[in-house]
Amino acid sequence: MTGKRRIGLYPGTFDPVTLGHIDIIERSAKLVDHLILGISTNPSKTAMFDLDERVATVRRETAFIERKMGVEIEVRPFSTLLMHFAEEIGATAIIRGLRAVSDFEYEFQMTAMNYKLNSEIETIFLMADPSLQAIASRLVKEIARFDGDISAFVPESVKQEVLAKLNK
Repeated sequence: MTGKRRIGLYPGTFDPVTLGHIDIIERSAKLVDHLILGISTNPSKTAMFDLDERVATVRRETAFIERKMGVEIEVRPFSTLLMHFAEEIGATAIIRGLRAVSDFEYEFQMTAMNYKLNSEIETIFLMADPSLQAIASRLVKEIARFDGDISAFVPESVKQEVLAKLNK
């Protein structure tokens, strides 16, 4: 008996993509048949990288996961309500990474709202790897702006892109 194809959606701004994101993406790939990385715009955040740059970077930095895990990974931008995008792509699950209690509080509210919008799409929470829990894109950018070393938080190529954006 064949079941419904499991399509997972891992949404985020990925500005920039971090080792924490990559960890969640790699672990998500074990749970689904097709993983879509939804790159969103967030009007409440000032992006360092434009949408096309973020899509290209995420594609490049996750290509090895697709080869390694044998799962189809697709990177797609979106600018609609998350649940509308999830429905459009046929997602069976939305995947979210949790780093701290503050993440949980926000995600708990989002999950309840998303359930009201469409109870057929599940939300899956993955706890961040303990060694990566402190990583946040916002903090990576701040550290880089003040000449701190971001090598432990992002892939080398992403580090170079961040530094280039900051003219460093």
